[in-house]
Amino acid sequence: MPPASEPVLSLQQVAKSYSGAQRQQVLRGLDLQLAPGEYVAVIGESGVGKSTLLNLLAGLDQPDAGEVRIGGRLLAELSDDEATLLRRKEVGFVFQAFHVLPHLTVLQNVRLPLALNGLPDTAALPMLAAVGLADKADRKPRELSGGELQRVSIARALVHRPALLLADEPTGNLDPHTAATILELLRSQLRATGAAGILVTHSMVAASSADRILRLTADGLMPVTP
Repeated sequence: MPPASEPVLSLQQVAKSYSGAQRQQVLRGLDLQLAPGEYVAVIGESGVGKSTLLNLLAGLDQPDAGEVRIGGRLLAELSDDEATLLRRKEVGFVFQAFHVLPHLTVLQNVRLPLALNGLPDTAALPMLAAVGLADKADRKPRELSGGELQRVSIARALVHRPALLLADEPTGNLDPHTAATILELLRSQLRATGAAGILVTHSMVAASSADRILRLTADGLMPVTP
């Protein structure tokens, strides 16, 4: 993780357009700084550019203008291999569709980031316990509910202690009660691990679990009062 005095994530005047029959500007003038342990929700309607923003934050795409930095490192200066390594070590992902591997047990899914980073797997079972799934360690994903699968996803995203967590509509496939439980769990685990987090959602209910809320618009990221 970066020093406490340095932002985990920094965006400066980020802009992105896509070519087609007509060139379309999706994002412009985005400024954001995220401190260690800070949890921010970005809300916006479908088509406003939330997925594009996530791709830029993860270094999967590059802006046309401006800078994206993780832990002080400018993503545009990294090679593909360096960007992959940065994502593997410093970023965790939680998705709406869970993306757990069906042929692995719950514990094996959570151990995967540790193995990829050459870390001992001793943190996997305590992390499962932290999300309330220690008793499901040997189960396969098909034996779990949607809420339990999202718990596995959170455990897997945070087990290697990344500096930054990116959550893309993590409660979109869950009923309201389960969604509320998952959002509280996500917040508590961010606090426990010290990771900074960005929740991207169209739901103000989900966004209200964050420390602050920003609305993604054609003019940038605008503060929202819950």
